[in-house]
Amino acid sequence: MKITIDIDCTPEEARHFLGLPDVKPMQDAMMQEIQDRMQASLLAMDPETMMKTWLPAGIQGMEQLQKMFWSQMAAAMGQDGRK
Repeated sequence: MKITIDIDCTPEEARHFLGLPDVKPMQDAMMQEIQDRMQASLLAMDPETMMKTWLPAGIQGMEQLQKMFWSQMAAAMGQDGRK
């Protein structure tokens, strides 16, 4: 036997019915704190420092990828020339 019950209610109504706390005010406060901290750290950094912090790994990774492609292409062309 299978019984299906459909309940049509909002998340707030379900939370209240189950006795769960409303954490929205806490989430709003935490998000505001995170936003304030991020803005303060971004304002403290000048653009040059920010670029040095964020890009070196990306640029280095792109250079390594490019070197790998060139070495693979050179190896493929060297093998074709030998045959």
